[in-house]
Amino acid sequence: MTEKISVYSRDKMDLMQRLKRIEGQVRGLQRMIGEDVYCVDILVQVAAVRAALTKVGLNLLESHTRGCVARAVKEDRGDEAIDEVMEVIMKFIK
Repeated sequence: MTEKISVYSRDKMDLMQRLKRIEGQVRGLQRMIGEDVYCVDILVQVAAVRAALTKVGLNLLESHTRGCVARAVKEDRGDEAIDEVMEVIMKFIK
């Protein structure tokens, strides 16, 4: 059930902004390691990056559920859509 319709397009700018911010955080981590910053401070930033990526993933998952999955249920393809979203959730929470 891989549709090419972008249900998250209304949130696209927000997602792009978040990813650019995360990219900057990762560059900051590289700088911190290069400058031998205290390990605990680096770990705190790693946790912040992970949380930010999780937020992006949850936003995408919500958009997919409200868009693609809801549409599939209306088109009587709900079981297939639910199987797919559950598979994605299982990968996402690992």
